[in-house]
Amino acid sequence: MIKRKSKRRTYVRSAYFNKNKIFLDLFWQHLFDKEKWQDRFRRLKYFGCAIELIQESRFAPKSKENPNNPSEILHRFYGSTAEKDAFYVQIKEDKRTGQKFLISTFPEK
Repeated sequence: MIKRKSKRRTYVRSAYFNKNKIFLDLFWQHLFDKEKWQDRFRRLKYFGCAIELIQESRFAPKSKENPNNPSEILHRFYGSTAEKDAFYVQIKEDKRTGQKFLISTFPEK
């Protein structure tokens, strides 16, 4: 479904960021960098909810400058699943280009 929206890089449009594109390719790289399959599964479990949160949420995230790279801003959205599991969605924004990338999804604990 999402792949068909673009022939080049996969993305979703964010309601909070005025329908700007959030690219998904960094998420998959980050996910497969994890050595333990349990950690991959734990993060992937929230992927569907994370996409919906990015597309629909108009609530402001917690944003801060990346301590490891001052040319980036990290935005962290809070969400919950239908089963009331709390999770976070982290998006990285490049200050120079304004591009935004989904980095990670993870549970609150």
